[in-house]
Amino acid sequence: MTNTPRHATGARPALWMLLILLPLSTLADSALSPAPILKHGACPSGYSPSGAYCVPGSKARLAIDKLGACPSGYTPSGAYCLAGSQARAAIAKIGSSCPSGWSPSGAYCLRRR
Repeated sequence: MTNTPRHATGARPALWMLLILLPLSTLADSALSPAPILKHGACPSGYSPSGAYCVPGSKARLAIDKLGACPSGYTPSGAYCLAGSQARAAIAKIGSSCPSGWSPSGAYCLRRR
């Protein structure tokens, strides 16, 4: 009689499915994950100064440079705009139009959903 190992995939298919889908959901949210930003005066809410940067804390929201009024889905915080729960990825608008797949919102272009 040989001793053959049991495959974990047969024992817990729901767990394996969760482990496969979890990284996919993380990729979907990565576009709006906070990252260090250049410091322009005081750091936005949720960020701490570190040299020439503002570093996000554990509860920080994505911050972008404020170019006039904040785009739809963002709120002002000093020289920055902070992403709200319904915010879309935003880039500064150059000229009068946005690239394909993006829509205008003031001085910004927002990624279409």
